Amino acid sequence: MTVESTTRDRIRREAAALFREKGFNGTSMAELAAEVGINKSSLYHHFPSKQALLSEIIELTVNRVTPLVQEVAEAALPIRERLGRAVALHTVEAIHDQDAVACFIEEGRYLAPDYMTAHVAKRDHYESIFEAMFQEGIVSGEFVNQDIGLAVKAILGMSNSVVRWYQPGGDHTPEEIASEFARFAVRGAAEARGISPPVKEVADERSA
Repeated sequence: MTVESTTRDRIRREAAALFREKGFNGTSMAELAAEVGINKSSLYHHFPSKQALLSEIIELTVNRVTPLVQEVAEAALPIRERLGRAVALHTVEAIHDQDAVACFIEEGRYLAPDYMTAHVAKRDHYESIFEAMFQEGIVSGEFVNQDIGLAVKAILGMSNSVVRWYQPGGDHTPEEIASEFARFAVRGAAEARGISPPVKEVADERSA
């Protein structure tokens, strides 16, 4: 790894933490440069603007997690287990990468139009993976017929909430939270049909 790539990584990491703490609009490039330990001209050498920096933080996060969830969605498993595994994975990843995921959830709305188009396309593609699982479950009769878009937004909203309140050393580990959220999601999808997902081991695998 080169010094340049190491510095760029550090800038993204510190920026994500500051954006999460103070908000995108509440964080200046001068403040970020001081946090990283470089001058403003060096910061602009790596990122031409604060917009470009936020966009890259979000893009790298989505590009990393999307194929992981896609792989789960396409696995040769019952649809209820795939949905549970996908929700567990999403939740654990949100906890392990809280700052960057918070940028995606909370700060992406401040992207300029040039960056917003790509952001919305990636977000919609990610949500479509969950929507496709719901559609499959409804067609197969394992999930109740429901508004798929609202169901997916409810599930992802639940899982995304961890970036706001999760603290290490709390009452539950990331894996325990992920397992419970997965159960909530599948129970909601199946309503009163008595379907319970075997998802605890999924979260355990992620922490191994």
